[in-house]
Amino acid sequence: MEVLQWFVDLGASVMLPIIFFIFALILRTGVKKAFYSGITIGVGFVGVNLVLDLLTESLGPAAQSMVRHFGMDLQIIDIGWPAASAISYGTVLGSLAIPISISVNILLLTFGLTKTINVDIWNYWHVAFTGSLVYAITDDFVLGIFTIGVHAVVLLLLGDLLASDVESYFGFQKMTFPHAASAPSYFLAKPMNILFDRIPKFNKIHANPESIQQKFGFFGDSTILGVLLGFLIGFLAGYEWKDILQLTVQTAAVMLLMPKMVALLMEGLTPISEAASSNIKKRFPDRDLYIGMDSALTIGHPAVLSASLLMVPITLAAAVILPGNRVLPFGDLASLPFLFCLMVPVFRGNIIRTVITATIYICIGLYIATWIGPLFTEMAINADFDTGSNTIISSLIDGAVWTTFIFAGSGKWLGWLGIGMIGITSIGGLLYIHRLKNKGE
Repeated sequence: MEVLQWFVDLGASVMLPIIFFIFALILRTGVKKAFYSGITIGVGFVGVNLVLDLLTESLGPAAQSMVRHFGMDLQIIDIGWPAASAISYGTVLGSLAIPISISVNILLLTFGLTKTINVDIWNYWHVAFTGSLVYAITDDFVLGIFTIGVHAVVLLLLGDLLASDVESYFGFQKMTFPHAASAPSYFLAKPMNILFDRIPKFNKIHANPESIQQKFGFFGDSTILGVLLGFLIGFLAGYEWKDILQLTVQTAAVMLLMPKMVALLMEGLTPISEAASSNIKKRFPDRDLYIGMDSALTIGHPAVLSASLLMVPITLAAAVILPGNRVLPFGDLASLPFLFCLMVPVFRGNIIRTVITATIYICIGLYIATWIGPLFTEMAINADFDTGSNTIISSLIDGAVWTTFIFAGSGKWLGWLGIGMIGITSIGGLLYIHRLKNKGE
């Protein structure tokens, strides 16, 4: 267990190249090609993280300034996903999330119940989060472990369902995103898209980056959109002109650089993905598998970034306006793209549809984050996390995600029966899409 934890602590930029190097060797890619692909993947992740850090360091203070500028006074502080992940892995139960999740994935792959090979090991912290949360609620350690296993099944189901939209829109071949913070929004986007398609005139509005650029020319370019959004956020933050202009350029840099970093990452992943696909077809002619990756790969898309930047002031406004909300959006404001990125392929990049649906999603999410606040604080105390002067803490990632409410609520009110029902439903969903449906066709 200590060796596994040491490996995870290396971080994605080191851990993933090693995983993919070994994976490529197993696929008989060749040592030289496997090594080059692994290193390129690592460099790509470093680049993505550098741009994300730029976004966080520029947008984070601006969001905090907006909080002060508008005099927001809410009792539960959003501490951000880095702290939430540390708390999740910091419990005894949370440290078991990785071996449990890997075992579940192997088991379902063996029986042909999933098409997703989830190599996004770092982000298993999300299942550690729900498992530790249920443990804090029920004081039942075994139920917490069971919750981790069931959540791992849910993520594989989500990964399988997402794959076709991800491949057709983003162009990522044989790849999916079983990311616990991102994938759940897909389930709201699907019915909302059907609704939007039935609204006269509204269904004719095309607001994807391509159509916006075609219509508005220079002002529709994604980098120029970054300029406009950075200026707007700086103005709303009450910044001085110097700081507004600096934020403007930094936001434009994120919009321009992120797609280039993702492209570099894809350069390393493509040979391995092609080799995996070729080997799977030879050994399993009837199997079509997908590599489960971090949804950070989608953050560089102009539609994702544009919609997410617009959601920063909207989220803050919602926190003030919504009656009963007690959460002060703070640490995760710069990480909002992760909550909404997988809505974008459903809406085919339509920014208007994405923002409307994301607004509904975050409004519901703020209430969920408010509800789990005391439970999350108890979980943090169990992990010996110093909450400082904050008496109650929460987070938007994963606190504002509906699956968190389903797991925590089921654990609190139904115990084993509730978590078991989630597991049975998920297995039933996998059976339907991979066996019963295929036989019917």
